Amino acid sequence: MTATPSEPQHTARTYVVTGAASGIGAATAALLRTRGHRVIGIDIRNADIIADLSTADGRDTLAGAVDQASGGRIDAVIAVAGVAAPAPVTITVNYFGAVATLERLRPLLVHSDAPRAAIVSSFSTLQTTDDDVVEACLQGDEAAAVSAAETAVARDGGQTLYASSKRAISRWVRRAAISPEWAEAGVPLNAVGPGIVISPMTQPMLDNPEQRDALLQVVPMPLHGPSEPAAPAELLTWLTSPANTHVTGQVIFVDGGADASLRTGDIFA
Repeated sequence: MTATPSEPQHTARTYVVTGAASGIGAATAALLRTRGHRVIGIDIRNADIIADLSTADGRDTLAGAVDQASGGRIDAVIAVAGVAAPAPVTITVNYFGAVATLERLRPLLVHSDAPRAAIVSSFSTLQTTDDDVVEACLQGDEAAAVSAAETAVARDGGQTLYASSKRAISRWVRRAAISPEWAEAGVPLNAVGPGIVISPMTQPMLDNPEQRDALLQVVPMPLHGPSEPAAPAELLTWLTSPANTHVTGQVIFVDGGADASLRTGDIFA
């Protein structure tokens, strides 16, 4: 029965969140649940759906399991899953796993009255990257991207791979967001770029004064310093809500002013 204006509207939505077992993914899933939404969490452990997004089989598992769990209809996808290892797996998860998540679940989004999608990128997208890795990603050539990543590991220890994966996914978002498959289907698609996020991985460095100073030299965050995972989670939640009708193709930094600190010139020139 259709609700009349005098009746309360049921606003609960179904979200898919990858990387839901920890960090930003866990914070996002928890926030959505506190607001009454259903969350289908995906991770390599401790999640509703167990899937390794570095592999084709894992991506197939994700697509099939979400279809079954959701009944073929979801309202939003938030791709958070990522790794920061100086190894090819960073490319296969952060870029190809994220793209596969969004592309494979897009057919389920179109049944929603307000479909939305978002990806977690990173402030590091502004740092030094490997052009060969980035271009292979954007061409959709996973084998070539892995080969380029292996070359980078042999050359310099793969220190640019994380930034390269995030640069590539940010460029993909800007390109895909205005394509007919997303824009004409009415699906806003955006990326959020956190700065330093407090986590089990970063906490030891932040607790050491020398390491903290060195980290903040690379990623200066004059507004409140490193953030809790809840900060990017709040923005991800809004970007994938019905309230967002026109923001698309954006990479929005949640970085305490790091971007503004380092790119001080006229970025619009």
